[in-house]
Amino acid sequence: MSNFWIGVVSRSHVEIGVKGGFVQLGHGKKAPLQKLRAGDGLIMYSPRASYPDGAPLQSFTAIGVVTSGHIYQVEMTPGFRPYRVDVEFLECHEAPIKPLIDQLSFIKSKTHWGATFRFGQLKIPAGDFKLIANAMGCQAFG
Repeated sequence: MSNFWIGVVSRSHVEIGVKGGFVQLGHGKKAPLQKLRAGDGLIMYSPRASYPDGAPLQSFTAIGVVTSGHIYQVEMTPGFRPYRVDVEFLECHEAPIKPLIDQLSFIKSKTHWGATFRFGQLKIPAGDFKLIANAMGCQAFG
């Protein structure tokens, strides 16, 4: 694997992506996807169950590998044409973030940890990726 990433998306939107084998970030913007390359590891973090006002969730909800760096656009509704990248999602279960906060090196402020996710995407160290993968029961990255 080259790089390891976290994408921030509501659980209901993550479920759509897992079912379809793709990810959209930043409400369908192209720019966040341009950082992803084939073979990169990707974990989805869901602050809420649904967007924009769903119940708080604060859990890692999916994990996978980017299958190509090919960015493509689809028409979901008239006037909404989000960009996507294909991801092979792996078997896992959701894992709440709170028990992991103290162990995750990319979270600098352990009291204001939510700010870490405010930009919708972040690159993380391999060790943190493996820690989260283990918490999600995904052995592929062990």
